[in-house]
Amino acid sequence: MIEIFKRHGWEIGRLTFEHLWLTVSAMLFAALIGLPLGVFLTRKKGWAKPVIGLANVIQTVPSLALFGLLLPVPLLGDNAARLAIVALTGYALLPILRNTYAGIGSVSPELTSVADALGMTDWQRLWKVELPLAGSVILAGVRTATVICVGVATIAAAIGAGGLGELIFRGVASVDNGLVLAGAIPAALLALAADAGLGWVEKRLAVRQR
Repeated sequence: MIEIFKRHGWEIGRLTFEHLWLTVSAMLFAALIGLPLGVFLTRKKGWAKPVIGLANVIQTVPSLALFGLLLPVPLLGDNAARLAIVALTGYALLPILRNTYAGIGSVSPELTSVADALGMTDWQRLWKVELPLAGSVILAGVRTATVICVGVATIAAAIGAGGLGELIFRGVASVDNGLVLAGAIPAALLALAADAGLGWVEKRLAVRQR
C-alpha cells in the first residue's frame, strides 16, 4: 500500500480534490433546497407527506440507475460533473429535509405560544426560537447527508465525473486490490473526517442549547 500511495500520490491528491468538489457542491445545493423546504413544510403540513415521500423515492433509486436516468436530460447529460452534482444533491436531500421538518416540529408548542404572545412575527419566531432549538437535529441531518454524499460520489466515476471512484473502478477492472484501496481508503477517511467534524459542531451546539 505504501508503494501504491507513492506511485499514485499525485493522482490520489487530484482525485481527492475532485471528490471534495463534487461533495461540497452537492451538499451546498441540498442545504439550499432542503432547509427552506423543511421550514415551509412545518407551515404547510399538508404538503409534508407527499414531498418527503418523493425525497424517499429518490433515495431508494440505485445510484447507477439515477445517473442513467439523468443522462438524457438537457444541459445535464453533456456534462458529467453537473450530472453527478444533481444526482448527489438528490441523495443528500432526504436527511436534511426530514431532520429540518422533524426538528422544528419537535419544538414545544408552549414556547411557540410564548413567542406569539410576545408579538413575534413568524420570521422572528423561526430565527429566535425554532431554529436555535432545532439546530442540533438539523445538523444531524446534514451530517448524515454528508457521509452519504461522500460514499455515493465514488459512483460518479462511472459516468466520467472524476473523484476517487476512478481508482476503484480501475482497480476492479484490472483486478488490482491496491488500486481499489488507493481509492477506497481516502474516500473512507473523507467520510470519517466530515462525520467527526460535523459531530463536534453538533455536540457544541447541543451544549450551547442546554
